[in-house]
Amino acid sequence: MGISLFFFFLFMRLFAEINGGSRDDECKASRCSHHGPVIRFPFRLKHQPEHCGYPEFELSCSEEKRTILELPSSGKLWVKEINYTSQEIVLWYPRDYLQWQILNFNLSAFPFQFKDEYTYINFSFFNCSEDITNQLSYADNQLWSIPYSILSSNPVYVAPSSYSLAEVNLSSCQKIFNATLPDYYIYGGEYGIMNWSKPMCGNCEAKGNKCQRKKNNSTEPEIECIDKPAKGAPMDKMVLTEAILGFLHFTFGIFIIFIVYRSNKLKREHRINIQKFLEDYRALKPSRYSYADIKKITNNFKDKLGQGGYGTVYKGKLSNEVFVAVKILDDFKGNGEEFINEVGTMSTIHHVNVVRLLGFCADGYKRALIYEFLPNESLDKFIFSAFGNNYSLGWHKLQDIAIGIAKGIEYLHQGCDQRILHLDIKPHNILLDHNSNPKISDFGLAKLCSKEQSAVSMTAARGTMGYIAPEMLSRNFGNVSSKSDVYSFGMLLIEMVGGRKNIDATVENTSQAYFPEWLYNHLDQEQEVHIRIEDESDIKIAKKISIIGLWCIQWYPIDRPSMKIVVGMLEGEEGNLVMPPNPFTSMGQTRTSVRRRKTSIQPELTVISEIE
Repeated sequence: MGISLFFFFLFMRLFAEINGGSRDDECKASRCSHHGPVIRFPFRLKHQPEHCGYPEFELSCSEEKRTILELPSSGKLWVKEINYTSQEIVLWYPRDYLQWQILNFNLSAFPFQFKDEYTYINFSFFNCSEDITNQLSYADNQLWSIPYSILSSNPVYVAPSSYSLAEVNLSSCQKIFNATLPDYYIYGGEYGIMNWSKPMCGNCEAKGNKCQRKKNNSTEPEIECIDKPAKGAPMDKMVLTEAILGFLHFTFGIFIIFIVYRSNKLKREHRINIQKFLEDYRALKPSRYSYADIKKITNNFKDKLGQGGYGTVYKGKLSNEVFVAVKILDDFKGNGEEFINEVGTMSTIHHVNVVRLLGFCADGYKRALIYEFLPNESLDKFIFSAFGNNYSLGWHKLQDIAIGIAKGIEYLHQGCDQRILHLDIKPHNILLDHNSNPKISDFGLAKLCSKEQSAVSMTAARGTMGYIAPEMLSRNFGNVSSKSDVYSFGMLLIEMVGGRKNIDATVENTSQAYFPEWLYNHLDQEQEVHIRIEDESDIKIAKKISIIGLWCIQWYPIDRPSMKIVVGMLEGEEGNLVMPPNPFTSMGQTRTSVRRRKTSIQPELTVISEIE
């Protein structure tokens, strides 16, 4: 994205430069073709501004790239040469336009005049109903035929008006008009030289400058003399600009090709990785389905249950009338790692507090996961409900849910062949069955490590903000390990107690904006918390869950209990618990700058490489 923006702004900058340069040189000399005459003041091309030349000197370029002078009453004439020193223009009269020019030729209509070397004669034109060619006296050159049909459908003849035509029988003829023309024009010449007297720019050009009309409203615009740019400067600038633009276009094209190639290559690699993984797990359950099966199971994705970070969940039904939840993974997100994590991890897990994976789909780039369907959805819909649904669960049920989640996490840490770190424990990933028993779901960010070791090294943080342990963000606080799940579980317990998000800037009392710290201060000072308490037993449960949650969110992993100890604390009596150290006094400080407790619940953690 950054590279694309760079190219965009660079292109816009060059475009502005080009436009600025064209405005500075909008009256520059030009040609219709490589061999055509140079067009500059007082001439101008039609597309150039009016101040670049005079209206009567307007030229245009034909499709054949010929230079055309279009006079108001004499048609189009081809310009062969323009001599700006002698102020002469050489025109070619196309034979097709001869009659039109004869009819409309009027020297007073435009500023050009034939050169003095031409002889002007008054000619008479006759329209004859009969052919009188045999009467013409070619020796005397008295009468000429004009063998064209544009002037008339009858033969047309022309002769100097001063000549005597007594010997010619003109009874079938009628004089149609007289015209004063150069004899060159009638006697068949194809080229004519004309000159102009005004405007004159010789004095200005002699100083090395160039002329243009003043931009004013007078009927006779005056000429102004302006500085002429250095020879070759506009062309050099144009060549440089075209070279830069060409390079940018080439580079941008290569960049796009690279992005497309890279994207396709990554997709192929991800597909190969998933295929290899599936071959390794071919002998294991769960079952594999095609994408057509997935559409049939979900009734063409009719009933949507929710949207997650990596896909959408739909309700479905297997052939044996078993309801399932089908998560369709987005094929444009991630690199297939979540799919491998889910299938590879959950196919080996069998625990009452972990959601069961029933099947999967890996059909080309289409990937889906099929879980058991849990009708009560996720825990967050109860503890964060604006309608107080968490009241209906009751504190005893909340305690049972907390114990179930803790046992599920302990199983992941200690009960499997390899230690599984979930790394995304939060209310949204805790599903409830028809009896409101909790089940841990969504193993897309999970990591495996040997049970003999206790920590993993990672290059980037994983999880959801508000539940991520400090060591996930900075190694100054310790190593990423199973204690990272303990921290997330502690934040979940405190949200269960408060019935709200731990961070809430909308509360009226600013001291409650960060609820865990507010809760610790009240418990430490033995103040009443007053959180949805209905009887004495509720007070004990709320206080026990609060204290355990505060133990779990200690700033350093070494100060947190293991999940096995947490389960014992939840199942034990509230009176046996002691308040933990204040986890908020060390917020923002590094390990070396904080005075630590003399005893720790766990020994220092060792770091091992990440197992994919």
